[in-house]
Amino acid sequence: MANLKYKKYILTDLKLPGEMQEKEANYNRWAKHLLWLDHHVIEGAPFVNTAWYFKPEPEDILTTVTPHTHHFDEVVGFFGSDSQDPYNLHGEIVFRLEDEIYLLKNSCLIFIPRGMKHSGEIIKVESPIFHLSLGSAAQYSRNT
Repeated sequence: MANLKYKKYILTDLKLPGEMQEKEANYNRWAKHLLWLDHHVIEGAPFVNTAWYFKPEPEDILTTVTPHTHHFDEVVGFFGSDSQDPYNLHGEIVFRLEDEIYLLKNSCLIFIPRGMKHSGEIIKVESPIFHLSLGSAAQYSRNT
């Protein structure tokens, strides 16, 4: 078992990049990162972020959320945690794609083509919501 040559491809611990570590205490006010993957964590890997949302985003965060773009395609997902009703978020997320606003109440995946302005705000959480975001880039970066 000691000579498992592919063990390096299995990620079980949170390894946030430096800039994310600096923001983690503030993020933990409403959410918890589960795992983060990018080329710094495993060479050659794309960007992937996973987290649990436990509370709505604090008011001081909501007032500073700005739509942004990426130089890569992105997929964002939100998933309810009720095993008897997994498509129900038991919460609400306001998500913007360009100038359109969507109120999300169901588990979903959102494809965001590179360059599309978007943002999301967690406004109601009745039970934990699992969040996934991944991009076709080696690391996360945003443009405003």
